[in-house]
Formats: sequence, C-alpha cells, structure tokens
Amino acid sequence: MPEHLAFAAFIASIAGAVLCFGAMVWLWRRGDPARPDRRPLAIASALVGAGCVMSAALGPDSAASAMATIARNLAFIGAIFAMFSADGRAASLKPIRPVIISLVLVQLCEPLVLGLEMRASAVPAIAQVAFEVRMLIDLLVAIGALMLLHNLYAGAAVASRYLLRWSVIALSGIFAYDLNLATIAYLSGDYPALLRDFRGLFAAVMAVLFALGANPAGPRVQFSPSRTVAFRTLSLLLIGTYLAVMLVVAKALPLIGGDFARTSQVVFVVLAVGGAIMALPSPRLRGWLKVTATKHLFQHRYDYRDEWLRFTRTIGLGGKASASLEERAIKALADITESPAGLLLMPNEEAQLELMARWNWPTIAVPATAAEHHLSGLFEQHQHIIALDEVRGGIDHHGERNHVPGWLIEAEDVWALVPLIHFDRLVGVVVLARPRIERRLDWEDFDLLKVVGQQLASYLSEQAGQQALMDASRFDDFNRRMAFVMHDIKNLTSQLSLLAANAQKHADNPAFRADMLVTLRNSADKLSGLLARLGRYGASPNHDLHMIDLGQLARAIAERFRGVHPVALTRDENVRVMGNAEALEQTVMHLVQNAIDASDGTMPVYLDVTADCLHGTIEVIDTGCGMSPEFVRTGLFKPFVSSKPGGFGIGAFEARELVKAMGGRVAVESREGVGTRFSVVLPLADAVRLLGGNENPSSREVA
Repeated sequence: MPEHLAFAAFIASIAGAVLCFGAMVWLWRRGDPARPDRRPLAIASALVGAGCVMSAALGPDSAASAMATIARNLAFIGAIFAMFSADGRAASLKPIRPVIISLVLVQLCEPLVLGLEMRASAVPAIAQVAFEVRMLIDLLVAIGALMLLHNLYAGAAVASRYLLRWSVIALSGIFAYDLNLATIAYLSGDYPALLRDFRGLFAAVMAVLFALGANPAGPRVQFSPSRTVAFRTLSLLLIGTYLAVMLVVAKALPLIGGDFARTSQVVFVVLAVGGAIMALPSPRLRGWLKVTATKHLFQHRYDYRDEWLRFTRTIGLGGKASASLEERAIKALADITESPAGLLLMPNEEAQLELMARWNWPTIAVPATAAEHHLSGLFEQHQHIIALDEVRGGIDHHGERNHVPGWLIEAEDVWALVPLIHFDRLVGVVVLARPRIERRLDWEDFDLLKVVGQQLASYLSEQAGQQALMDASRFDDFNRRMAFVMHDIKNLTSQLSLLAANAQKHADNPAFRADMLVTLRNSADKLSGLLARLGRYGASPNHDLHMIDLGQLARAIAERFRGVHPVALTRDENVRVMGNAEALEQTVMHLVQNAIDASDGTMPVYLDVTADCLHGTIEVIDTGCGMSPEFVRTGLFKPFVSSKPGGFGIGAFEARELVKAMGGRVAVESREGVGTRFSVVLPLADAVRLLGGNENPSSREVA
C-alpha cells in the first residue's frame, strides 16, 4: 500500500475510535434509560471504537480487528432484537427470536473459520477457501440484518417510526457497507484496500447517528408487517441459505484433487440446481413456508382483510360457466385452512345428512345417508366444529364420538366438519380434507370458520328460498291454468245444464231440437278448443293479431246461446278491430255466461257493438243483481275472488288479461239491483294501419 494511503487509513482509524467512544459516552449518559436499545447500541459503539484502535495498532487484516468486527455485529444484532421488543409485550419477541438466533449462530461460526484460516496459512488453497467462507458468513449476516431492519421499520406504527429513524438508518448503512465489502472480497478473493481501511470510520459516523436518535421514548413500537412481506422474506432467506451452502460445497470439492473432484463438483452443481427447480414450485414447500412465517412472525394466524376479500371473490364468481354455489361454498371454506378438497352435506326432510356437492374430492366414497339425524341435532344445539383427529384420539366435547359416522373416522384424509348454521338451523356441513402441511385446529381457526360458516349458511338459505319461490311461481302458473280450464268447463257445464232443463219442456219442438243440436256442437267445439289451448296456454295472444268483425262475432255468440238463454243484439254494426279471434271470443263468452248467471231466466242479455274514431267496443249488458262499487273496485278483477256461490273468481280477471294482451281494455259499470255493463274496447283495424301498426301479413277478417 502506498505510504500516503497507509497514513490516511491510520488517521481514519483514530478518528473513528474517537467518534465511537464519544457516541458511547453520549448514549450511556444522555440517552433515554427507557429505550431498550440504548445499552446494546452503546456496547456496539464501544466495540466499533475498539476495532478502530486494533486496526490502527495492528493493521486492518489482524485477527484482533476481525474478532472486534464479529463482536460488533453481535452487539448490533442484539440492538435490533431490543428494538423489536420495544412494544413491551413478551409475545412480540416470539416471531423475531428464531431469526435472531439464526443470525447469531451464523456469526459465531466465523471465529472457527478464522482460526482455520490462520492455522492453514501455509496451505494457500485451504486458506483461500476459509477466506471465502468467512465472506459468505458476512454476506448472510448483512443480508439477514438488512431484512430485519426493513421489516422493523415497515411494520412499526406511523407514530413510532421517528423513534427508530436514526437507529435504523445507521444500522442499515453499516450493514450495507459490510455487504458491499464482503461481496467484492468474495468475488475478487481479497479485501479491497480502500473500503477495508475506511470501514471503521464509516461505522463511527453511523454511530454518531445512534447518539442523535437517543431521544426520550414516545409511542411504543408495534411490529406488524404484511404476510406477503414475511413470506417473501422467509423465501429469500431460504433461497439465500441454499445458494450459500451450494457454493461452499462446490468450492470445497476441488480440495479433494484430481479428475474425480472436478467431476464431483459438476455432478453436485447439476443435482443441486435440479433439486431447486423441483422443490421451489412445490405446493407443499410453499405451504410449509406460509405456515412457518405465520407461526413465527405474527401474533394472529390470519390476515382477516385478505381472507374476507378472497371469500367474497370466490362466492361472487357466478355465471353459467362457473361452479355451482355449493361448490364455491366448499372452496371458500377450504381456502381458509389450505385444505385441498371438501364435501358439502345437507339435511333432508328427516334431518339426515346427504351428499350435495364435491370440490376436488372425487375419490372418497360417501354413503347414501352420510350421517343420521342425531349429528344434525348436535350441530344445531352446540354449533361445534368437529376436529376428526380429536375424535379419533378419544376426545369428546359434546358427545360427538357416538354420532360421527364410521366412514368419516376411517377416512384419514377427513380433517374437520364445519356446520353451516342460519338462525339456529343447520343448513349444511362442510367436510374439509387434511391440509398438505399437518397442523392442529386452534381457537382462531374455530372463530373464523364459524363466522364464515354462518355467512355461507345465509347464502345457501337465500338460494333455497329463491328456488322455492321459483317453484311456487311455477305451481302458481299451473294452478292458474287449471283454474281457467275449470272455469271454462264450468261455463260449458252451465250451458249444458240449461239445455237439459229446457229439453224437458220443449223436447217435442222441432225448432228446439235443432237449436239443441247446434248448442251441443258448439259445446263440443269449445271443449276441443279448450284441449288445444291447454298445450299453448300462457302465450301472449298479441303474437297472432288479425282483423275481427265485432258485429259478426256478436251475432255468432248470440246464436250459440239460442236455446240456452235469450241473448239479444241491440246494435251489430260492422266494426273491424285488431285482436286475437280465439282470445276475444273466449273473453266475450266468459262475460256473457257471467251475465246469464247474474240474470233471471227470462231476462235477456244484450250485446251492443259500437265504434268511435279509434276504437271499437262490444258491450255485454244484463239487468241482473249487479255488484257493489267496493267489490268492483277491490274484488272483481282479483283472481279467486267471486261474488257467486261456488264461483272461481277467474272469468273477469282472465277477460281483462286477454284483452290487455291485445292492446285493449275492459271497463265495467254496475249497480246493485239494476244490472251490469261490461265494455271490451279494442283498437280499430283502420286506426292501427294509419298509426303505423304492423298488421300480420297473413291477417284476415275473422268472425
């Protein structure tokens, strides 16, 4: 080394010693006694100063300087540990202790390697390998310390960071300097002189920052890094350790000598790289890393925000191509405990549990009756999550050992039974498979699984309620069809009954017999039409609109009732409207039959056909008992409400719906004891054409 550089290194070492001892005195006398890192930092400052003295007196390459650096690093690690314990809780030390112990053990290996290097100075190859191992140890310690400092500052509360700022900056600077120094020395095979000589001075300047940060304690530090940071940190440590071991072994193999050593070196590197490629993507390894990070770095097992977001995404992933809600419910619960598969059992009408859905578990055989009703009752009574390993071990909390079926106990992959409870009623039971990384269920698992199970139970109950409403709607539609059919049959029965009653009086009258044949033929046609309509009931009539002559329709209906009851035409103008002939005929027939039922046997029912500028109207008028205004307003068009004994209450409702579907309306006027007027109003065919309506190309005039 040039003389002027040696003198500069000497002056730098002396200045570093002065600064370090001054920082030590400041920390010891002026530092806040309540800070747990005050003593370790003061000791570390003294050791840095001692290292500077050793470097000035004996040289930076001396064993004493190296030992002072090792002692300094141990003191710094102790200071980092003290910072993590600054929140005053013993539980906060548990996550950090394994990492601290690992760094201390790695650092304590360096004196042994240093002794080997000194003893093997006569054998350059061994001395060089020992030097490289020492540099690898320095690299690992520097990397580990920097990761701890990063997590310490990132996980601290915002109000607490100003307490750590100067100490973290100083320690980060010292270990970053050591990292660069060790990296260059490992790659070049020797220390870079300039960086090595000024190492003590740089550490002394950083020690001054310790003194600047020794202010009174404020808010206490709480270590709370994210789980992602912890998982990646642990992964990097694992990968770094693996690479360091691989490099050490690869460097040590050439010491054997000969061609065999080189071959062994190549084979080892190939196998090590291949093993890493196979192991790193392994789900089991990732699961082990997550469990280890959660167990040692966090007070709670779960990040509840992330778990709830993942749960919401899983349940909300709908669509035709996605899995069913039952399968998504199993997956949402299984993801929490890292279970690879699951089943959903749901109670039947007798409270027996039956298989409803599977997720990733096609191999397990489930009996038709998965469990008896006693197990369902136990879940509803205690809402207890059953850990199958406890049942297999003879532990019995609420008598579940007597009710858990044998196939669940015999299947070693079955891990837990989670009940889904909604308003104290069992909706289902999720059977979880054993996670890839073996662990026991604890209180935090039970609490989270119970809450998520209740949420899933509400989703499944809501789906069951919607399905019940859909089924009820289908049955309602079916019942409505049947009610209309029964109403039409009742009308036909009434006509035939009147015909039979009149036949006893006028059987000898040829004209009556002719009318009777016409009525019978019309009734048969109506029954045939009714049977044909059953197959297409519910289709909107406006899909098949034609031009209809209301006058001709009125005359045809009056002719049908001839011989049954007097039906007279007051006006039968040729009024052409747009509508569905079959639906309109059915509507007017309903209204006429209702008018006949409300009238005396000798009082006729009148049909009146009129037209205004845009609409055509056919009115059905009777002089029967009439209806009250309240019934017309609240009950006339309400299904299944009738003013007639034995009536179905369907005719008026169906008539209004059929006419409304054709673009028309039904109006009614009625007075009790006077009679009733029903008006069926439809748009005129000419008005529809003038207003731009699309007439069916195949439309024709229909009576």
